[in-house]
Amino acid sequence: MTQRSTGALATLPTPSTPDPGTAPHDAAAAAPDNPGPFPIVGIGASAGGLAAFEAFFSGMPEGVASGMAFVLVQHLAPDHKSLLAELIRRFTPMPVLEVEDSMTVAPNCVYIITPNHDMALINGSLQLLAPGAPRGQRLPIDFFFKSLAADQRERAIGVVLSGTGSDGTLGLRAIKDAGGMVMVQNPENAEFDGMPRSAMATGLVDYQLDAKQMPARLSSYVSYAFGKLAMRADKSVLINESALKRIFVLLRTQTKHDFSQYKPSTIQRRIERRMSVHQISQIDDYVRYLQHNSEETQALFRDLLIGVTNFFRDPEVFEVFEKQVVPMLFAGKSAANDTVRIWVAGCSTGEEAYSIAILLQEHMATLQQSYTVQLFATDIDSRAITFARAGLYPAGIAADITPLRLARYFTAEPDGGGYRIHKSIRDMLVFSEQDLTRDPPFSRLDLITCRNLLIYLGADLQKRLMPLFHYALNPHGLLFLGTSEGVGDALTLFASLDRKAKIYQRKATEAGLLRSPGRFLPAPHTGQATQLRGAGRDVFSAKLPLRELTEQALLAQVVPAGALINSLGDILYLHGRTGMYLEPPPGEVGVANILKMAREGLRPALTNALHRCVAQQEPVHIPGLRVKTNGHFSRVNLCVRAVATGPALAGPESESDAPLYLVLLEEAQQPLQEPAVPSAQTGEATDGSAAQMRTLREELRAKDEYLQSTLEELESSNEELKSSNEEMQSVNEELQSTNEELETSKEELQSVNEELSTVNNELNLKVDDLSRLNNDMNNLLAGTGIATVFVDHQLRILRFTPTASQLINLISSDVGRPVGHIVSNLVGYTSLVSDAQAVLDTLVAKDVQVQTTDGAWFTLRIRPYRTLDNVIEGAVITFSDISELKRTEATLAQANQLARLAVVVRDAFDAITMTDLEGRILAWNPAAERLYGWTEAQALQMTLRERIPPALVDEAMQRLQQLSAGQVLALYPTQRLTRSGQTVEVSLLATALIDTNGKVYAVTTTERLRTSDT
Repeated sequence: MTQRSTGALATLPTPSTPDPGTAPHDAAAAAPDNPGPFPIVGIGASAGGLAAFEAFFSGMPEGVASGMAFVLVQHLAPDHKSLLAELIRRFTPMPVLEVEDSMTVAPNCVYIITPNHDMALINGSLQLLAPGAPRGQRLPIDFFFKSLAADQRERAIGVVLSGTGSDGTLGLRAIKDAGGMVMVQNPENAEFDGMPRSAMATGLVDYQLDAKQMPARLSSYVSYAFGKLAMRADKSVLINESALKRIFVLLRTQTKHDFSQYKPSTIQRRIERRMSVHQISQIDDYVRYLQHNSEETQALFRDLLIGVTNFFRDPEVFEVFEKQVVPMLFAGKSAANDTVRIWVAGCSTGEEAYSIAILLQEHMATLQQSYTVQLFATDIDSRAITFARAGLYPAGIAADITPLRLARYFTAEPDGGGYRIHKSIRDMLVFSEQDLTRDPPFSRLDLITCRNLLIYLGADLQKRLMPLFHYALNPHGLLFLGTSEGVGDALTLFASLDRKAKIYQRKATEAGLLRSPGRFLPAPHTGQATQLRGAGRDVFSAKLPLRELTEQALLAQVVPAGALINSLGDILYLHGRTGMYLEPPPGEVGVANILKMAREGLRPALTNALHRCVAQQEPVHIPGLRVKTNGHFSRVNLCVRAVATGPALAGPESESDAPLYLVLLEEAQQPLQEPAVPSAQTGEATDGSAAQMRTLREELRAKDEYLQSTLEELESSNEELKSSNEEMQSVNEELQSTNEELETSKEELQSVNEELSTVNNELNLKVDDLSRLNNDMNNLLAGTGIATVFVDHQLRILRFTPTASQLINLISSDVGRPVGHIVSNLVGYTSLVSDAQAVLDTLVAKDVQVQTTDGAWFTLRIRPYRTLDNVIEGAVITFSDISELKRTEATLAQANQLARLAVVVRDAFDAITMTDLEGRILAWNPAAERLYGWTEAQALQMTLRERIPPALVDEAMQRLQQLSAGQVLALYPTQRLTRSGQTVEVSLLATALIDTNGKVYAVTTTERLRTSDT
């Protein structure tokens, strides 16, 4: 995970030269015997890629060898043979080959990826690998582009065509970092613009063109970058020092960032690449182009800031970091009061910062405690900071993160556009735009990570940053650098914890700070005075140990008066009679300070001696001081020496290891009178005047030393104020970062508010839809006429349909009452409550047929009320009207009876006929057909008169009238005609048919041939 707060400028090694000798025979035929290094163009496409490929190769110049190799990577179905090679051959004369394992790439050839494989380029040959991700999560374009960048470096060219998703985005970043070139199809002309837009969002695209325009621009770029410029033996002469300085000025003017202290070689390579993109051969012409084109200045700035970064980059290093560094950050921390503060300098697009946050979150979960974590992530690239704040990354990050972490800390976007970091991790970070070389650092930090950034900076700038990191860290704070970096000469500031992973710990020493103060470093004695001021009061109260220490020192010197003080002059202990030399100052009494209590003549010398002793840690002797005591002057010998505070000293002072000093005051012997020195002119000089002159000289010298000491103290105070000012700048920087983060949070809240407004509108629509559905349901239940009653577990009425009130006496106020309290209009059915309770207990439905008081019949059904989650929340009682069904059943029963009678008539041996009261035949059974010869159909068209001999017609009609009147005729002999006209003798039994009203509506006869026995 590469960081670059001030730009990650990758060093470009010499590219590997592929060996064309092992190329396939058809590819080798199109290439020269020894083509030398040549550019390889990786072309990625997804949906809609075939049309883009067609447009691309259709735009290739005809009859001109491009000198490039083209490798096509597309999302292909894994279980179907690809026809892409056959289709591409239609649009290009170059050999088009489907890749085989270990196939060497040759110029002027086109290579097609094999389905269901990932493909990589290693030493100029294509290697096929089994896919490492499940179908639907494979990113073959990213996979190939990364290997292309690593293998070909500046000769790698990446082209992204039509497609959905974000495949290819991470690979393009790798190509740009290696010094290659990137092309993207114009999204407006792409059939699917997902992949082109994702690539353009990185800000690393060199050309945005239609697919048909790409070959011409590509040929022009290759011809210039690897043709004419490659002929130059020394490309470094292209960029002179003067032009480089002017470019730095332009960059600093427009971007506010200074690149003059970066490594010149990497800067020059980036400038040369931009010159190749625009095909500018002279550096002066490029400087003029920069002056008149601010967009190119921004493009150069972004090129200087390319950083290859990904989640958990260098897994072995991160494993060491997780096991060693993370536990140390929480050691000795209180979850309630302490904060873990981390600074990720040069965070780029935020992958490393989020990776560290994930490790911290996992460790807190292991400890089962929640700590306050402040993780400051900074970079000078505002676009990268904006990207990192959004926390939305392409789908390709799945290759760098374990599936468990991906599921736990990321959310897949609904449209498949990538993964978004969880809010719990995002809230741990504060992203801010900051320049390490210019802006104040953060302070009171437990960890600083600055990986793969220092290698792009000059040696002088690196030396400036080490004291800055030392100043920003807490005591025993940690510094995490990249595997290619180190602390250099700052070993006095940092101790190495892991040499391979480049993990260092801050040393509690000021030696290095004194040699390299740096702009943002504190003064050498910052904090010492403050620490000792507080320590003096505590040590003053510890009388017994300090007394023993003082007495031991005084006994060693055999002095009658002395004082134990700290470096500020605060008195910790007095020994002997010191009143001749010290007196309390007027005003409010605070901490006793020997410098303020010193009598006239002692204070300047004592101040100077204490300052010299503190600075040199050596005894200072000043003999023969004239100290005014009780109206006269006394001679005093002054000695100030440091006191070693061993383990015997108890109290807070021993913990801070603050040095102590012993002031010895001894009355000096009066000097012997010196012989008079005759004056050369007057001879009037006396011993007293000479002694007075010596005294004045000593006092003047003491005043000078005191003034010098005062000046040094003033300088020290100024350094302290400067350090405090830098501290305030650091705090201000943190506040500005927090303010920016709050602004971002405000925008996020506004976005959330808009989302909530949208959701609210959607919910209103849902409520309206629900209201309409509820109305439709009510009308449906009312329109079907099915009486329905809903009851809960306690058989209390929840709701009912209007039809139900006709069967059970229900009104709207009955909702909530037990159904057993309601009077029903059902006849003989009193087990409604028990049946409903049984259904709730057994969940077995029950059907009962019931009749109302007005004679209507209903099917009563009791069913459990189930929710969509299959939860029983009551019962549903429905009444289905079956009155018509009952009537149909009665009619059917009657019909069945008639059918049975019809069977009797049909199968009877005697001829049975039925006529109406007018004599028309209504029924004719098979026996009648056999007896008389007429079929049923023929007989139904006849009347009674046609079947009777003419002589007997009147008699027969008379008998019919008798039957109509309700009389019954017994069996009697008579005659009837057959179809053939023959008269037969029959015995006839006639019976009248009576309807429900008691009226005769027809006559039925039973006729049988009369024999001699009859």
